[in-house]
Amino acid sequence: MTKNNILSLFLLFFSTAVFAQTDSTSSLSLLGNDEPAEIEYVRNAFKTNRVINSHSIENTAKGVLDIKISHRFGELNGGFYSLFGLDQASMRMGGDFGVTDRLQVGLGRSTYQKTYDTYAKYKILWQNQKMPVSLVAVTGMSINTLKWTNPDRKNYFSSRLSYFNQIIVGRRFTEGFSLQLMPTMVHRNLVATNEEKNDVYAMGIGGRVKLTKRFALTGEYFYVFPNQLGEGYRNSLSLGVDIETGGHVFQLQFTNSTAMMEKGFLTETTGDWLKGGIHFGFNLSRVFTVVRPKSARQE
Repeated sequence: MTKNNILSLFLLFFSTAVFAQTDSTSSLSLLGNDEPAEIEYVRNAFKTNRVINSHSIENTAKGVLDIKISHRFGELNGGFYSLFGLDQASMRMGGDFGVTDRLQVGLGRSTYQKTYDTYAKYKILWQNQKMPVSLVAVTGMSINTLKWTNPDRKNYFSSRLSYFNQIIVGRRFTEGFSLQLMPTMVHRNLVATNEEKNDVYAMGIGGRVKLTKRFALTGEYFYVFPNQLGEGYRNSLSLGVDIETGGHVFQLQFTNSTAMMEKGFLTETTGDWLKGGIHFGFNLSRVFTVVRPKSARQE
């Protein structure tokens, strides 16, 4: 059994245990053990369902579609000739949909390696007056659709596929400060050299500091454990600013990663912050209510 399958089974087991605990609590309430009248779930630990490149502990609400347009321009060290990277751009366009308040799914397409990506995200635990943290599980896959570099040899479609599994543990400590940890595993069906690992393990950390009602600072960093990638690859570091403007959230950031999906920014980041290998970029998020709640429809 591969490590990828072991992690997937662990996630399934953990989710089942949580559901069983919930059912048990419900049964106790029937025996006369009263629960609190209302659970107050903590929301807005992060302004959107992304920190910068990575997922946050926030989910898109039930029935809501979040359309995201993301750009990463070229490296700043290109100088004035490339207008400090603005002459080049990598883009991702995607949509995130809230199936329930706990379950979110998404689909996107990037110009980077002409990649399609999809994922499912489930909030197992939700921070409230009795639960100190939120716990989120994310699993997804991506497909590289570039033309084969050597079309004359036998190529396999499975070589285009990559997968990732992630657990996010986070907490909104105060109204203005949130922090999360993100243990992550990426599996690549095909790697370039024998020295590179198909399974890549990393630990991420992300945070948000709210400065005003509509303005916040964000950051994320992923440490990839040694001896898994080839030479020249670096850990992903991103710093940003969130600006809320009515129905939009505008995220401005600086990052050493070009790609905006897990396989790319975790295993293929090459930019060096100390040498100006930094990309300016942004995420533009706009939400639409696709399925209105029953209470709103009745009104």
